[in-house]
Amino acid sequence: MATSIGINYGQIANNLPPPEKVVPLVKSMGATRVKLYDADPHVLKAFANSGVEFIVSLGNEYLSDMKDPAKAQAWVKTNVQAYLPATKITCIAVGNEVLTFNDTALSDNLLPAMENVYAALVSMSLDKQVSVTTAHSVAILETSYPPSSGAFRRDLVSCVTQVVDFHCKTGSPFLINAYPYFAYKADPKQVQLDFVLFQPNQGIVDPVTNLHYDNMLFAQIDAVHSALASIGYKNVCVQISETGWPSKGDADELGATPDNARKYNCNLIKLVSQKKGTPLKPNSNLNIYVFALFNENLKPGPMSERNYGLFKPDGTPSYPLGFAGINAGVSTNSSSGRSPATGSGSTTPTSWSPQDGSSSPGYMSITSNSVSIHLVSFSFFL
Repeated sequence: MATSIGINYGQIANNLPPPEKVVPLVKSMGATRVKLYDADPHVLKAFANSGVEFIVSLGNEYLSDMKDPAKAQAWVKTNVQAYLPATKITCIAVGNEVLTFNDTALSDNLLPAMENVYAALVSMSLDKQVSVTTAHSVAILETSYPPSSGAFRRDLVSCVTQVVDFHCKTGSPFLINAYPYFAYKADPKQVQLDFVLFQPNQGIVDPVTNLHYDNMLFAQIDAVHSALASIGYKNVCVQISETGWPSKGDADELGATPDNARKYNCNLIKLVSQKKGTPLKPNSNLNIYVFALFNENLKPGPMSERNYGLFKPDGTPSYPLGFAGINAGVSTNSSSGRSPATGSGSTTPTSWSPQDGSSSPGYMSITSNSVSIHLVSFSFFL
């Protein structure tokens, strides 16, 4: 695997190996970056001195608390500063897919929360080593085909502009969760499977730029670049904080098979290892986080939600990916005393840190925003 690949480490399950067993698994993959959906102290302690870089997350349900600078300061001190420098925390993701929940109060809390978390980092002289960002669904785009016509939803332009301005001022990346799988699932007759799986295909040509695209993910990324340029930001660093393919699904989830998941993730990893940028940004570094490390048996929603993992809970690969798993005989129940559903964001009993095994609602269902209808106009496949 490419050293630049990242992996999302979700824990909505009651049968995962303890974090200590996950460290050698991540290292065996060659992954150097991990994204958490909280700031699980057990994970952060386990990965101390491992050299693996971490994005830690602050759930949507705690954004209102982060409007209080004192609470933001306390959160950063407890969940970030306490683990540095042994654990390489390099980024804090404040909220997940906030703008596509169409919750005005939640959206209004996003930027103040990001600003206060960043201010806390500044006060601790950590702002040069830890950045602050938030992850967006591709559904923030109103148009995405051709990629050159990429534009944000008109009702979100103001919010997005403020967030991007924050990125420019602080030097942090713009994160997007992109799933070509949803596009194929929504319209398998018109969406070519090879196009979404990075397999050989004739591709499409953007009629405006004449750039050729042979996979949907790159078309989606460049649509985001175009949308950013349309609001005056041409040089923002765009990173893919989630992308993946399920290996199993319900009867109506066409395409969710081990073979398709293997093709998607193997081909994606090959592309990243070749250090290929997108047609619009050929020299850009594709910082991509694959979703996800493990299958998670307690995630709600369709069967696919529980089957995005590269690995099964016993540490064996979900399908052939070219690397071995951890010993299948190890105990998979962590003795940390946490709720089996997921790690908590902090062990400190504070009103804004999860203590009940709950998870950020932004993560509970990656299909919750019906992003497929926003991904790409597929008339070019006709």
